[in-house]
Amino acid sequence: MEKKTIMYQYDEIDQRLVEERVARFRDQTRRFLAGELSEDDFRPFRLQNGLYIQRHAPMLRVAIPYGVLSASQLRRLAWIARTHDRGVGHFTTRQNIQYNWVKLPEVPIFWLRWPKFRCMPRKPAAIVCAIPPPTIFPGWQRMN
Repeated sequence: MEKKTIMYQYDEIDQRLVEERVARFRDQTRRFLAGELSEDDFRPFRLQNGLYIQRHAPMLRVAIPYGVLSASQLRRLAWIARTHDRGVGHFTTRQNIQYNWVKLPEVPIFWLRWPKFRCMPRKPAAIVCAIPPPTIFPGWQRMN
């Protein structure tokens, strides 16, 4: 008997939370770019949302819990690489994908798409594509 893996489905509450967080990040980024927010004030907010800036080159880190993506999520991450980077996303050994050449003014634009991707900022320094562990690894419940 083949066992089906069920992907996490966002409910209305999840969707609203994601949309609110994305709107806050978009607004803070726009304020920073307009000079209304200092680097010191913007830094903690961007780091909590996986955006790093080193030597004038923004890098966005997207966490992939347990290293598992759906085909749809992978295609959407590839879309970000094609449209907002140099066509490449780097998978890391820490279950992340990094975009090393994102343009800071474009970050709020593709951040608006996260709710549709079923991805969201979840932990400091990461955006997470949500897949609940129990649906992927049945032993997870025994470990918790």
